[in-house]
Amino acid sequence: MAVRSGTRRSRRWPDEMKARLVAETLRPGVSVNEVARRAGVKANHLSSWRTLARSGKLILPAPEDDVEFSALVVSKPAPVTATHPSIRPEIVVGNVTIRLKDGASADRIAAVARALTASV
Repeated sequence: MAVRSGTRRSRRWPDEMKARLVAETLRPGVSVNEVARRAGVKANHLSSWRTLARSGKLILPAPEDDVEFSALVVSKPAPVTATHPSIRPEIVVGNVTIRLKDGASADRIAAVARALTASV
């Protein structure tokens, strides 16, 4: 029977390093395992750090590019009432604004958009 003696060496990772590695995993096409292997970190540690970042306990560096994404929340539109005026859809291309009729259908809006892209 083999018995290991001695102390187990534990590594401490600075928050800046954790944040940089987590940010790398958020790039399109990059996997947690790939970043972990390259950095010499266990993938489960990196996954834990991603959880910390999602909960706001680990601050990530600013993105390197200008592209950022935000959540989109889709909900049912409010009913049109006398106190809530209807909203007319508008399509703006350059200095041209096209205002559609109240209640324009998605098909109508798509048709106008297709016509605009075909003429540009």
